[in-house]
Amino acid sequence: MKTDRLLSHGARWAAFLTLLALAQGAHAHAGADNLAGGFASGFVHPILGWDHVVAMVAVGLWGAFMGERAVWTLPVVFPAVMALGGVLGLAGVPVPLVEEGIAASAIVIGAMVALGSRPPLWLAAVVVGAFAIFHGYAHGTELPDATNPLMYTAGFMVATGLLHLGGIVLGMAVRWPQGVQLVRGCGVVISAIGVGFLAGWL
Repeated sequence: MKTDRLLSHGARWAAFLTLLALAQGAHAHAGADNLAGGFASGFVHPILGWDHVVAMVAVGLWGAFMGERAVWTLPVVFPAVMALGGVLGLAGVPVPLVEEGIAASAIVIGAMVALGSRPPLWLAAVVVGAFAIFHGYAHGTELPDATNPLMYTAGFMVATGLLHLGGIVLGMAVRWPQGVQLVRGCGVVISAIGVGFLAGWL
């Protein structure tokens, strides 16, 4: 019941933030500078990159699969560490193999979901956080040209949270036997997509 209430609140926040993004997007049409570097631009950036989308959804799925504490811990760790990666990108600190790291995040986290892996929460958080560095860095390298870096960052952080929430909602299907197979199947698909990105097929 507690999880149901949290998901209900989460759905309301998701609707509110989506409306906020749309409002920002409508305002962005009034000026190219705002669209180029504002909230709307940051919001759509992770959504338009399928390599980002599948990894972020996988984090929510894995958290839901692991249980009550992980369902919120992992989706909090990811954007928190992703922000650190963004700072590294903004500062021009070299981070090697960024695209490969992003693809690997989908492969590894998707595989964890597919296998139904339930490691200690701290270990899962370390795995998620390590991959979040690459995602944040990829976003951060685009910030120097943004006219409003703060709003751009807020946009992609909100989008990340919504993608996690989508994974959590889907992952709640593990409450039912058929749902467990569905969620694990999603992990297989996500991992396969990651392989496609890593191999350059997608």
